[in-house]
Amino acid sequence: MKKSPAWRSAVAVQIVLIAAIAAAVFMGIYGVISSHKSGGEDTTAAQQHNSGDTSETAAPKPEPFTAAAAGACLTWDIAQDGSATGFKEVPCSEQHRFEVSKTEDLSVYPTSEFGPDATRPALTRQHQLRDELCESATVGYLHGKWDPNGKYDVASILPPQSAWDRGDRTLLCGLQTTDDHGVPQLTAGNVEASEQANLAKPGECLAIDDKQVPHVVDCAKPHQMETVSVIDVGKQFPDGYPDGKDMDKFLSDTCTAATEDYLGGEEQLYQSTLQPFWGSITEASWNGGTKSVNCSLVHAREGGGFSAITGSATGGRQALTIDGQPPEERPERNPLREDKDKSPAPESAAPAPAPAP
Repeated sequence: MKKSPAWRSAVAVQIVLIAAIAAAVFMGIYGVISSHKSGGEDTTAAQQHNSGDTSETAAPKPEPFTAAAAGACLTWDIAQDGSATGFKEVPCSEQHRFEVSKTEDLSVYPTSEFGPDATRPALTRQHQLRDELCESATVGYLHGKWDPNGKYDVASILPPQSAWDRGDRTLLCGLQTTDDHGVPQLTAGNVEASEQANLAKPGECLAIDDKQVPHVVDCAKPHQMETVSVIDVGKQFPDGYPDGKDMDKFLSDTCTAATEDYLGGEEQLYQSTLQPFWGSITEASWNGGTKSVNCSLVHAREGGGFSAITGSATGGRQALTIDGQPPEERPERNPLREDKDKSPAPESAAPAPAPAP
């Protein structure tokens, strides 16, 4: 589903984190323990703490994993140590971490796999359940407006071990956007009505790892891209997916102008030895809700790929290294391109050649 090969491992982190969040919720719902960090060891401690009390009044009846239905938005707080508190449902117009697309009762699964005595599924099985029960249901929930290459992941949440042992078999399907470590991030608005492009912020630098996954890093560290701006293609082409040549011409002109403005002029761009680079949008992504791309600065290597850059281009060529070396010297231009562009063309000038197909 996700274009990044690292998505599977990121989802594993997500599931562990959300399970911890759910554990915190259940500690409040069931009255198992108060002000106690959730998680594997703590959950076990909570179970041991209550194992000797068999009275019906001491152990409330199991309640659903969550009362949230499709369309609900959920949020929680995450501390620096990864612990989660304050799990609650909020209006989707407010900041939240998860939008519910469907709930599933695994107790009615067509096999006895999730019966009363069944063990809680391992992560591999959780991945399978997410793919089997959540993906198509979530795309349907969005009326097909989901970009699998965008910033939103289809995710699933199972009850924590303590709740599972009490008989809860609810699985929650939904959508979330995460950081590099798989931690669900805050977002606002319903996914169907939101921009789904996975965008960097102007001024951020991105390092591309060996799996071709970009990560935001300090610009003083090696990186391949420096983000200049976000270009809203949908605003330029409001009537639908544009012709490929029209879109590329718009992006070329817009990104080139943006990089010159970002650096303070065309001469600064020339001296930096960097080139404007912009993303692309497939028709499937466009129909799925992606309408914007990043405009960035890169240094293209001969033979393909991008060089490793250190420093921000806004500091001038003296602030940059390209693959560990200062930017190559640029020959002086006389006149400068910007001066030449202002000069009238001589009457005898030959017509410009047609662009190559």
